[in-house]
Amino acid sequence: MEQAFLMAVFAFSMSASPGPVNVIALSSGLNYGIAGSLRFVGGAAIGFTLLLLLIGLGLQAFADESGLLFDILTIFGVSLILYFGYKLITSDGDFSSSQTSPPSFWQGFILQWLNPKAWGACIASVSLFNLEQSRADLYYFVSQYLILCFIGVGLWAVGGNQVNRWLDTQAKRRWFNAALGVVLIGLAALLLYQNFG
Repeated sequence: MEQAFLMAVFAFSMSASPGPVNVIALSSGLNYGIAGSLRFVGGAAIGFTLLLLLIGLGLQAFADESGLLFDILTIFGVSLILYFGYKLITSDGDFSSSQTSPPSFWQGFILQWLNPKAWGACIASVSLFNLEQSRADLYYFVSQYLILCFIGVGLWAVGGNQVNRWLDTQAKRRWFNAALGVVLIGLAALLLYQNFG
């Protein structure tokens, strides 16, 4: 019972902590509402938990042997984060009349696989709870994490939707989106530094 509680605390705290996926969920909640953000949130939760499952089943050994592959994934992930940051910085703040669409399920899914923070959380989970030693524990944790990741990322989308109350003009939304874009670009630079610096 204590192990299950510790797993839940770890999963929720990792899912709800700031990172590129959550900043994008916050922006999506602000600009497209909760309903418009659910596909991205679901993709992020499923993408993360599938990565966790595969690392628990032994993908980590493959990743350790193929450092170049991990470096390539990091570069693609940083590029995707930079793209989202650029889109936010250059948005005009008027999403009601624009041709833009909310981030998709696949963007959330792929971003987790290209996000070094997600890989680090998965590796830490498997190591911390000895999930390679017990398939039952691994499957339980993955199931638990799926729900808590959806809630954790989803709370950022809800937060963005709530912030919308104070951003009642296009100019305020434009500045807030630009600030989120700068945060994303900063996170991308930090990820690059952590992996290659």
